[in-house]
Amino acid sequence: MNDNCCNNRKKERSEEEYKKLLNRLNRIEGQIRGVKGMLEKDAYCVDIITQVSAIAAALNSFNRILLSEHIKTCVKNDIQTGKDNSAEELADLVNKLLQ
Repeated sequence: MNDNCCNNRKKERSEEEYKKLLNRLNRIEGQIRGVKGMLEKDAYCVDIITQVSAIAAALNSFNRILLSEHIKTCVKNDIQTGKDNSAEELADLVNKLLQ
């Protein structure tokens, strides 16, 4: 089985992809803990909002990487094997992301 195979609503990720995504999530988690600490220390609103904005940008970056990998592997594989509903699912997902 290909290490990028997608089936039964699961995805086997390469070790490199897994580590890259996990590292990003760990950084985001650290940023969130930092904002919590700022709130607990009565930090200035603008400073907290600035950090929350950075977290939102980091999450968007995470989504872009995940979406790119999804298209390159799962969607590509589904289309090559005649599973046309994958394209519709991708279109629905992009619509959700753009709302």
